[in-house]
Amino acid sequence: MGNYKIRDAFAFSYDEYCDHHHFQSNVQRKAAKAILTCKSGALGYNASRCNDCGYTELHNNSCRNRNCPNCQAVLKEVWVDKRKSEVIDSPYFHVVFTLPHELNPIIYWNQKLLYDLLHKCTAETLLELSANKEYLGATPGIIQVLHTWNQELLYHVHMHCIVSGGGLTIDGKIRKSKGKFFIPVYKLRDKLKGKYLALLDAYYKAGKLAFSASCEHLLNSYEWNEFKNNLYSKDWCPYIKETFNGFGNAIEYLGRYTHKIAISNSRILSVNESQTTFSARGKLPGEPKRTITLSNAEFIRRFLLHVLPAGFQKIRYYGFLNNRTKKKKLELIFKLQGYQKFKSRYTGMTMVELIEAAWNVNIHVCKVCGCMNMIPIGRTHVPVT
Repeated sequence: MGNYKIRDAFAFSYDEYCDHHHFQSNVQRKAAKAILTCKSGALGYNASRCNDCGYTELHNNSCRNRNCPNCQAVLKEVWVDKRKSEVIDSPYFHVVFTLPHELNPIIYWNQKLLYDLLHKCTAETLLELSANKEYLGATPGIIQVLHTWNQELLYHVHMHCIVSGGGLTIDGKIRKSKGKFFIPVYKLRDKLKGKYLALLDAYYKAGKLAFSASCEHLLNSYEWNEFKNNLYSKDWCPYIKETFNGFGNAIEYLGRYTHKIAISNSRILSVNESQTTFSARGKLPGEPKRTITLSNAEFIRRFLLHVLPAGFQKIRYYGFLNNRTKKKKLELIFKLQGYQKFKSRYTGMTMVELIEAAWNVNIHVCKVCGCMNMIPIGRTHVPVT
């Protein structure tokens, strides 16, 4: 199997895609350009030379775009390292909230507004129910990550949440769950549904929602009310995906989701001038992997569906991990439990030191003679010719 990449599909067919898809946001165009130029030499390069044997090596610059499959590994490692230092001694749970697909056209046309709404309603649901003494009676730490895709790259809006099974009570004590998720799933479902639809309706009445041609009928208030009431009858189905009784591995696990893009290069099986073939998980647990083939233009269209609005924060923190109060609350928790299990390894490291620590790669070692004498000799943003 060849070493096929997402960039190959863009290289073959992005111009053709643009000819037939005139509406692209600036952030989508920027992502496409980044994928096409990343590590190609078009963004310039860094050079290093061995002082012993004279071997010179060029390193093409990366684009650092958050939608690029080449540029997430270092960011993920640094993120996981920082989050580990914030882990407390309690069970952790992976909770997933998915919105009904009937909402897809409205959400896509109002992405920033309604992605923000999902973050807000998910966090409020978890925090309000956690505060109930019947369940936890404390404020947990919550990390939320928005994803918008399924294995076929179709539009599928859902929120991954890592929730600590322990937190701070109002009087500043630690309270922990007994190892299983402490909120009934139907309670999560009903509260999230009520919150999201009530605020969505408020946005509608305030004229804040935009509608595509396929949804223009919803501008009629009678049609809107029927649509909204139908959504109340849908089975919004949050679920508990994983339970972690050992603290720490929950963050490693979530690292799979935080800097993930819609599809990785490792799933690309083949690309030619007209088609891209990629692998996908079975539709049900235990089923074998599937192979999906799309025209390059359709592959690009689906990929670009998942480019988030400029500046949108897909990872957010709530509860005792809220950025404004996190330092103070974590200090209190670590003091109460008597220790801090993990410390950050990578804080203060240079990129060279981080690469060696994370992947055991020493970029000072010459690939030709093996001496520790490769030194940087130049950096340019001028394309390699």
